[in-house]
Order: sequence, then C-alpha cells, then structure tokens
Amino acid sequence: MEFSSDEESDISDSEIPEYKDKPYEQLRSGKLRVKFPNGIFRCPFCAGKKKQNFKYKDLHHHATGVSKGSSNRKAKEKANHLALMMYLENELADEAEIPLVVAAPVPAAPVSEVNDLYCWPWTGLVVNIVKDAKNGKDIENKAYWVKVFAKYRPEDIEILWDDWKPTAQALVSFDNDWTGFKDAMEFEKSFEAARCGKKEWKASKSPTDSRIYAWIARANDFESQGPIGEYLRANRVLKTVSSIVQEAAENRHKAVAELATEIDMRNENLDDLQVKYNQKTMSLSRMIEEKDNLYQAFNEETRNMQRLAREHVKWVLDEREMLNADIEERRRKLDERSKQLKMSEAKTEREKQKLEEDKRKNDLQNTSLHMASIEQKKADKSVLRLVEEQKREKEEALKKVLELEKQLDSKQKLEMEIEELNGKLQVMKHLGDDEAVQEQIKKMNDELKSKKEEMDGLDELNQTLMVKQRQSNDEIQEARRELIKVMKDISNGRANIGVKKVGELDVKIFHDACKEKYDPEEAQVKASELCSLWQCNLTNAGWHPMKVVMVDGKPEELIDENDELLKTLKAEWGNSIYNAVVVAFKEIHKYNSSGRYAVSLLWNFKDAREATLQEVINHILKNTKKRKR
Repeated sequence: MEFSSDEESDISDSEIPEYKDKPYEQLRSGKLRVKFPNGIFRCPFCAGKKKQNFKYKDLHHHATGVSKGSSNRKAKEKANHLALMMYLENELADEAEIPLVVAAPVPAAPVSEVNDLYCWPWTGLVVNIVKDAKNGKDIENKAYWVKVFAKYRPEDIEILWDDWKPTAQALVSFDNDWTGFKDAMEFEKSFEAARCGKKEWKASKSPTDSRIYAWIARANDFESQGPIGEYLRANRVLKTVSSIVQEAAENRHKAVAELATEIDMRNENLDDLQVKYNQKTMSLSRMIEEKDNLYQAFNEETRNMQRLAREHVKWVLDEREMLNADIEERRRKLDERSKQLKMSEAKTEREKQKLEEDKRKNDLQNTSLHMASIEQKKADKSVLRLVEEQKREKEEALKKVLELEKQLDSKQKLEMEIEELNGKLQVMKHLGDDEAVQEQIKKMNDELKSKKEEMDGLDELNQTLMVKQRQSNDEIQEARRELIKVMKDISNGRANIGVKKVGELDVKIFHDACKEKYDPEEAQVKASELCSLWQCNLTNAGWHPMKVVMVDGKPEELIDENDELLKTLKAEWGNSIYNAVVVAFKEIHKYNSSGRYAVSLLWNFKDAREATLQEVINHILKNTKKRKR
C-alpha cells in the first residue's frame, strides 16, 4: 500500500516531530510496506519515481537525506522520511549489511590487555635515570634521549627531575594511532626482554645500579602519586584498546552517513537545476517560435500590401480608360447636335434666340469637355507620378528607419505646439463672443485638428520604424550567434578577437590561491569546490553587492565593498580571488543582468570589451586569406 501526502493539510517545520508519529505507527502496523522478497526495500512515500528498489543502506541514506533536505522540501515530506529512518533503525536494524571498511591493522595483543586501561595518547615511562661521569651532561638534553629511543619513533620526550632525589624520570610520547601503539609495545617488550620492565622495577625497591627501567603507562601509573601521576592526569586520559577500536568505527560510520546525506542533497540540487534548465529551454523555444511567426506574418502583410497596391494602380488605369471613352462619346454626340442645330436654323426670331441659346450652351459644354480632357491628361500624369512615388517610397523606407530619432523630436515639437494651441484656445474662449474672436477660435481649432492629424501620422510612422528597428536588431543578434559558432571553430587562443564566456570564474586563480594553504592534491579539490560555490553565488538573483552613489551630480552603480560575503572572501582568500569574483559579477551585471548566468560573447581581448561585427568579419577574412596563401 502506498502513502498519499494529500490526505491531510500541509504542516510547518516546527510540527515535524509530532507529525512523524502517525506514519511511524503505520509502518510498524504493516499498513505501509517497506521490505519485499529477495532483500528488496522500497520507499512507501515516493510513489511514481523511477527508482523504486533499494538495498537497506541505500534506503536508509535516502530517508536520512530527505528528512534533512533543503528548504524547498515540504515539511510533511520531511516528517514522513524521518519516520521511515526511525523505522529502519529501530525495527529493521538486523537487515543492515555489514560494511566492508579497510582500516589500519590493530596490533595483536593478549586477551587480557584488550580491556586494560592505557594512558592515551600512548606514553612510555622511563625511571631510574642517574647521572654519572659518562652521561652527566647528556641526560638533561632531550635530543640525547630522542637519539637513544630513535628506533621506537617517539613523538616527544619530557624529563621530570625530583629535587629530593638524585634520579630523574622521563615520559616518552608516541603517535596516537595504531602504529604508535605498536612502537610503544615494542618499547615495553624490549625492556622486559632485558629484565628492565615494570615487574623488575617493583621487585627492586631501591636498585643500586644505574640501569634504566621502562614500561607503558597504565591505570595504576595514572593514579599514582608524584610528578608522573600529576603529569599523566593533566595531559592524558585512560582508554581501553576495545573502546578506541569502537570509537574509530563509530567515527567512520558517522563520516559515511554524513557523506551519503551530502550526496543526496546534491542530487536534489542537480534535479532542481535540471528542471530550471528544461523550463528555460522551453521558454527559449517558445520565443523562437513566436519570432518565426511574427516574421512570417510580416512577410505575409508585405505581400498583401504589394498586391493591394498593384490592384489599386490597375483600378485607376481602368477608370481612366472608362472616363476617356465616356468623354469621346459625349463629344461625338455634341458634334452631331451642333450639326443639327446649324442645319435647323430657326425661321422665327424666337427660334433664332433659342438657337443662339442652344449654341451658347453647346459652346459652354464644349469648353467644359475640353477642360475635362485637360484635367484627365493631368490625372494620367498624376497616376504615373504616383506609381513612381510608390517605388521611391519603398526605397526611402529603409532611410526612414535611420530618421527615427528625428521623427521623435518632431513628435515632441508637435506635442508642444498642440499644448500651446490648447492654451491659446482656452485664452480666446475667455475673451468673449466677438465675431473676430470666434473667427480666430475657428482658425485655431482647424490648426489644432491638423496638428493632431499630423501627430497621429507621426505615431504610425514611429511604430513602423520601431518594428523595423526590432527586426534589424534580431537579425544582428542572429548574426552574432552564427559568428560565435564560427569563431569557436577557427579560434587558436592567441588572437585579439575571439569568444569569451563572460561571468565565468577561472578555476586556475582559485587553484593558485589554494596551493598556498593545502598540499597539491587537496588544493585541487578545494579549488573546485570554492569555484563552484562562488559561481552559484554569482547566479543567485538575491545577491546584489551594488550601491548607488552620486558622481558629478549623476547616480552611478559601484561595487559595495562592505558586502558581508565579499568582505569574508577577501579576508579569507586575499585579493586575487576577490578581484576575480568582482570582475565576473560586473560582467554578468553588464551583459546578462536578467538571466544572471555566464554567456558567450564575441570579445576584443586587446581592448577588454565586446567586439563589433565589423572587427569579427575583418578578423575572419584575414584568417581566410592566410589559409589561402
């Protein structure tokens, strides 16, 4: 049975310890199943995920990582996996696999010594150090004893003098690992073999010879009175061999669990980054598709405008032919009418007057037809001129794109004139109802109307020019992307013009700084981790170490040197890494402030700036000529 997280409402982080009891009881009662045949374990709270089958330790690591996961995890999910972790540790602990851990071999010791209490770190005691003529000066020198016990590889030797006795005592410190324990045992065995061990020292209450006795410090030495006991109680602790073995094993298990938790958290972060990457890719694909659709719509609209222009010209020409034919037909009828009038001259004065009137009307109509013919010829010339002007306007369309700023100035000037006319109009309205004033108001209204029409025309022209400018910018950006691909193929790493990924940190700078603090192998790992951490900080939109200051009366953005992260970085790692992070942030802020990630740009490495298209094309042509030669 799988568990559904939607059965109850969400909880807060503070309620996790209380909420975990319910899923824990469901796991214990068998309502939620974890263990399956053939040693397979499954997480009942992660239904629908790809990976379903786990081993015990893998499922334990999964539950631990999610319960201590990042802040974007829901509190209910953390509580469920915390209950799963407790169930695995309490109810299924016998299913845990025994890890194969390679550890340093523990020196063989008698069974009775395994549970003996030793002073740790391992310490050897040397007693009955007596001055004589041969070594009187040397025994006070620590270097002398280091040379004497060199084969046991001691870490340090401390000499204790008793003011009331002519003898001295020494404490020999060994390394606190198993190699040090082995050296200490050899140290003790060698003195026992020479019959100078602790047993012989106790047997001879007051030896008269000058032999030294030595053994490993144990519990009775730790609790003894005198300088040795005081020194051991102040600087050593009592431990058994078995407790040290158990402590080392626990430390290893703890380190393994912490590493597994960290791996799970990093896997979660990688999944989140993959989701963001997919979202950005889908958004970019949609933007490219919208751009293609807009380009197709623009081409279709251009074709439609050209078709309508051709149809309009054809209609004008057809209309002119029809008007010419109509005028010719009327002229013919008038000529016939004139002949009839001449043949039928009136016999009476009244008819003569009528005839004169008709002749006069006929002459007027002939004059009108002649004028119409002249106007028709002018119209024909106007049609031809319109066709020529249409061609010329197509050629001047590109020039108008460059005149966008001038048109904007004209628009501002028109707006000022319109406001001025509105003000004058309001003043004239308050002057009274005088006829001259009304006439002036009418003229100003007409002028204001013409200015507004001109303003509307400028708005339409500005919109057209802005669309064309946006298309030109898109074409330039596409050209830059193609040139970046070409430059990546032909770049040799030494040219002044090339491709640079602005906003990306150079791991070599971090490596050089880490080599001063760590050995070469550890420095490489530390440099990679530090570089990755600060690359993530650069992409964090919530981190903005900038401040605005007034320079010459103008606001200007500068790096905030009091930013906590930058101050900590400079204090810990110095100027080299600090300057690299500041330069990378400035590049991202300048070239990709909205996306906050590193981008590839055509770069002029000589002048440390973005290269122009002309510089890149000249560089490619130069390389092409060299290859031909």
